[in-house]
Amino acid sequence: MSHSVYILESETSGNYYVGSSEKPEKRLQFHNTVEKGFTSRYRPWRIIFKKEYESKSEALRAESKIKSWKNRKMIERVISGEIKL
Repeated sequence: MSHSVYILESETSGNYYVGSSEKPEKRLQFHNTVEKGFTSRYRPWRIIFKKEYESKSEALRAESKIKSWKNRKMIERVISGEIKL
């Protein structure tokens, strides 16, 4: 089964959230309803980027790479396709 890295955007604040999951749409539902952490403060969220990988380890590496940048402009370059993962 494939695993995806995804980027969510808050519809209220414009913040981004980066994650990985086998089922990004199901995770989106979780972030918008159940999650009590960071994502609960900025609901609702929508998926604005998703890339599938053959393995969980590949998706986790891509997620870690994006998170290590800690830079909104770099995330926006991934979303626009300017940076390939």
